Amino acid sequence: MGNRLRSAGVPPPPPFGRLPVFYGTLTVLTLNAILEALVAPIIADLGYDLVRVQMNGRPGAQTLQIMAEDPATGQLTIAQCSKISRALDEPLELADPIEGEYALEVSSPGIDRPLTRPADWARWAGHDVRIKVAPALDDGRVALKALIIGLEGDVVSLDVPGTGAGSGSVAVPLAQIASAKLVLTNRLIAATRPLDMADADETVDEPEDPEDFDDSDSDSDSDFEPDNDN
Repeated sequence: MGNRLRSAGVPPPPPFGRLPVFYGTLTVLTLNAILEALVAPIIADLGYDLVRVQMNGRPGAQTLQIMAEDPATGQLTIAQCSKISRALDEPLELADPIEGEYALEVSSPGIDRPLTRPADWARWAGHDVRIKVAPALDDGRVALKALIIGLEGDVVSLDVPGTGAGSGSVAVPLAQIASAKLVLTNRLIAATRPLDMADADETVDEPEDPEDFDDSDSDSDSDFEPDNDN
């Protein structure tokens, strides 16, 4: 039987390319799908949108991360995170989908959010994104930084900056995108609705896996400042 612990923080997700990780008899991908089916209706009933469900860590050191947003702001306050956490307590206990102990962490997506839904690509058109793909693109790339042009059917249209090989227009099927996250730029900050500042000093940004988004094939960004895009 799974036992929920109080979360003391969010550990980084397993490094890309090291799946499958097994939770009992389930892979992490299967378990995430089961958990999403369980929690999505509950979060919707509260008036919020589910952004992502993700199991981090391995059995014995597991965290169930629920990322959601208030449609009015695109973020969550600490009070809203607590409300979602309380609403999920009993359903998770009754369904008991996770073997072993785990911590439940409810978080806001942050400004440089992951893009997990088809609608995200239309919503954030005109902003920069880092993506990882699997399988690799025709030219062998597995990661790139690009400008989002939009979504046509189930294909994302991107524009890779530069004049060298691999630059210009790129079309990537949604099914080929393994992960995607917006790049923090001045333009993105200006376009993002601010949170209610009442508890903004308590908000916690999602830590980024240091192995994610190797910039060896793209422009290098500062670790401490947003890209100075217009």
